Amino acid sequence: MTSDDTVRPGRPRSIETLAALSAEQTEAVFGLLAEAARTDGQQAVSEQGRLQLRGGEREGVSHLLLTVDGELVGYAQLEDTDPVEPPAAELVVHPGHRGHGHGRALGSALLAASGKRLRVWAHGGHSAARHLAQVLGLTLFRELRQMRRPLTGFDAPEPVLPEGVTVRAFVPGQDDAAWLAVNAASFAHHPEQGSLTQRDLDDRKSEPWFDPAGFFLAFRGDELVGFHWTKVHAQEGLGEVYVLGVGPGAQGGGLGKSLTTIGLRHLAGQGLPTAMLYVDADNKAAVTVYERLGFETHEVDLMYRTET
Repeated sequence: MTSDDTVRPGRPRSIETLAALSAEQTEAVFGLLAEAARTDGQQAVSEQGRLQLRGGEREGVSHLLLTVDGELVGYAQLEDTDPVEPPAAELVVHPGHRGHGHGRALGSALLAASGKRLRVWAHGGHSAARHLAQVLGLTLFRELRQMRRPLTGFDAPEPVLPEGVTVRAFVPGQDDAAWLAVNAASFAHHPEQGSLTQRDLDDRKSEPWFDPAGFFLAFRGDELVGFHWTKVHAQEGLGEVYVLGVGPGAQGGGLGKSLTTIGLRHLAGQGLPTAMLYVDADNKAAVTVYERLGFETHEVDLMYRTET
């Protein structure tokens, strides 16, 4: 959620809600996101949201395009796929068109579309986004931390795996179903990660950054019990602890820490200077583990929601 929402008089705007975007509309939205990222320092729409811009219609996902005289100046995405939680949204206004009430207009449209049951991300937690959330009557309820640590000189010893556990790289096609099952079980409490489908996995496998050599699977015999999927942000010089999961039956035995170390050693071996990860601030156990591994909070993403 990125917007400076002081209302000023201006040209009339229109908001169109679509189930899928044309190729031209998709490229226009990506152009808008790039302009906003250059100004704000981070993406206003998450990786999942950006993946959902392409590939046609997706169940429960809608796109809101705000235009002024035919020019795209604002975008919002609404995802209503969680059977329990309110629909989740992200929105952005072009930096050159902020201060004209476009963010508030998009937020109001999202509230109407969701029946006033809404969650909205504010990536980076900028003051303008916090103000817009207040104007829309939303309250803060989730904090997602991005943590980082240097990899230069990373010399952690080879981790000792729990007895009977072996680790190998992910094999696309062969390991998809097993990974999806363990991911769902590991993140049953996590609405975004735990609900990933084969299509979501395929989306990521088709991205330029995907490298199965950095996707580590832990097995006890033939049973997949944990994984560490790393990701390289080559342009930024960052290696990411992209997803780390341990199945419910294998938790508490040190597998998570061992998998984390394996992934960090892999990223350091590629000459990347810095590692990053995302973790919920209220996951005290995970935060403590990462702090002991040398990670510190770099920035935060905030999620706001309606009271109802």
